[in-house]
Amino acid sequence: MKKIFILLLIFIIPVLAQDKRPLTVEDMWAMDRIGSLELSPDGKTIAFSVTKYSMKINKGNTDIYLINSDGKNIRSLKNSEKNESNPKFSPDGKHIAYSLDEQIWICDLNGNNSKQVTDIYSGASGFEWSNDGSKLLFISSVYPDCKTQDCIKQRDKEQKESKVKAKILTHLMYKSWNHWVGEKRDHLFIYDLMTEKYIDINLLKNHDVPPLSLGSGNDYNFSPDDNEVVFTMNSEERVQNSTNNEVYTINLDNLRERKISQSKGVDAQPVYSPDGKYIAFTSMRRAGFEADRKELTLYNRNTGELKNITPKFDRSIGEMIWTPDSKIIYFTSANEIYNSVYKIDIETGNIKMILKKHVNTGLTISPDGKKIYFKQQRSNHPYEIFSMNNDGSNIKQLTNINGKLLSKFEMIPLETFWSKGAGGKEVQSILVKPPFFNKSKKYPMIFLIHGGPQGHWTDDFHFRWNIQLFASKGYVVVAPNPRGSVGYGQQFTDEISRDWGGKVYTDLMNAYDYALVNFDFIDKKNTFAAGASYGGYMISWIEGHTDRFNALVSHDGVFNTESMWGTTEELWFPEWEFNGAPWEDRELYEKWSPHRFIHNAKTPMLIVHGANDFRVAEEQSFQLFTSLQRLGVPSKLIYYPDEYHFVTKPQNARLWWNSVFDWFEKYKKD
Repeated sequence: MKKIFILLLIFIIPVLAQDKRPLTVEDMWAMDRIGSLELSPDGKTIAFSVTKYSMKINKGNTDIYLINSDGKNIRSLKNSEKNESNPKFSPDGKHIAYSLDEQIWICDLNGNNSKQVTDIYSGASGFEWSNDGSKLLFISSVYPDCKTQDCIKQRDKEQKESKVKAKILTHLMYKSWNHWVGEKRDHLFIYDLMTEKYIDINLLKNHDVPPLSLGSGNDYNFSPDDNEVVFTMNSEERVQNSTNNEVYTINLDNLRERKISQSKGVDAQPVYSPDGKYIAFTSMRRAGFEADRKELTLYNRNTGELKNITPKFDRSIGEMIWTPDSKIIYFTSANEIYNSVYKIDIETGNIKMILKKHVNTGLTISPDGKKIYFKQQRSNHPYEIFSMNNDGSNIKQLTNINGKLLSKFEMIPLETFWSKGAGGKEVQSILVKPPFFNKSKKYPMIFLIHGGPQGHWTDDFHFRWNIQLFASKGYVVVAPNPRGSVGYGQQFTDEISRDWGGKVYTDLMNAYDYALVNFDFIDKKNTFAAGASYGGYMISWIEGHTDRFNALVSHDGVFNTESMWGTTEELWFPEWEFNGAPWEDRELYEKWSPHRFIHNAKTPMLIVHGANDFRVAEEQSFQLFTSLQRLGVPSKLIYYPDEYHFVTKPQNARLWWNSVFDWFEKYKKD
């Protein structure tokens, strides 16, 4: 009988495995996406937002859910056709505030008795409770010379009714990322729930709070006694040239403002210690460099002393939270292919990693300081909410909102390998095998190049450049982290600046060659490459320097470094990377510009660009496409008039994925 049972198992297990199938683009967009999470003041309940997308109606909807902090009793708080998001418990734990229709609303813990709290014409977003629960801090978009809401409303009305729609520009940064900046600025407001009155605490300032660029996502907070607010703001009018974001405090009695940071680079993410003694914030030393190492600085509110407490930690500080006793700060940091969790003793400066693997974010801590709650994702698993003890032990998954859907797919966890880059430097690469992998078979390879260039491929479930989805059609995916990548020390990151096609190109091609030599299951005659932003730049560089690949894909890539300087909005970026404006170092711009080598092009290329991409303007892809067409190189351009640096709409994304796979399939060799 025992032998029969074993034979049955041998027969059943392969059948069950074959019930699974490869991931599709429709599957990916059907997955729920967890957004922000918030722990109740008593530590018993977690509120979190979830966004669901519909391929049919081509958009998403965000709702709010609750779950007990032990992972039990998940239930809906707000679930409607409107977008309810950003849940935050009131300090007494009796209500939950949330965002809806650009205003702040509040409801009971069961979702009932909803009430609109704010009704400000210019809108209210990104709110925070005061510690006593009597006030709300929020962001609103205003004309900086308007003192009243009526003034803002009248100005909007005049612009809307005007038959002239011309934009008259008198200054740079007239556009940012994916929108025109215009005359409005974001300001911090305080709303008093008792008097129902608003105060613009940045009144008449021609600056954005939080800053237009290089903010942290946590750039303003109340002091523990609610008498002061700390915030991040760019300190210079010429924001297109400057990364000099500074940290300021403002006294709420007299609205007197004071700058407390001192570095020439980016200062951001100011957070008060619970005892009110310190403000912790991240700080970069170098001006003009957005990817410098973020150090952790403490500002002593009693003495005014500033102290860098991570001078020897060769990683950048990500998000951070204080322990309730104000003795420890927990923080995240890019660490190789992970976003790891660390803790630092603020007195001794001792740092300890408590969680290395996967990508972790959204840190929050229990009232007694014993539990940490966070989101975690990995290459074959989108974000879910987890908990762990404050020493990193007893990790527990609390939510499983995509569990049923994920059980249908065959996705093989990623592996990594190291190869020798330029100068013998070790370079790490991610490798993902296709579903139902058979080591005796040969598989085509997709070689992925990340953007930034100061970014990195991580162990994440990316909803745009999803490594598992690239592998789903029977490809081996290799994704290297060459020079410029974060998570490998600041020197490694620095070594791409002013060397865009140098050591990094050697790193990449060495990783490519290593994979072909060491992995017998890769079909050497069928290799393809794709990249976006800087990755798109490297695709064009590859086009002019090698014919190793069957076909290429460039998404929103840099092609002409000089014209990119003239059309991008954050001038500090190209001016750091290429040592100034083009007339200051034209030789460097020319040396590393792919357009100067395009006459060598032979490899078929698919090009994709969004009209609203103001970081790498559409003209870059137009130049590239024109060049390839003129040279007779097989090429295709997909132009999205309704997208920007990213493809964000479900049906546009489906076209993107299908086009990429069709392009590669077209150039496969038997």
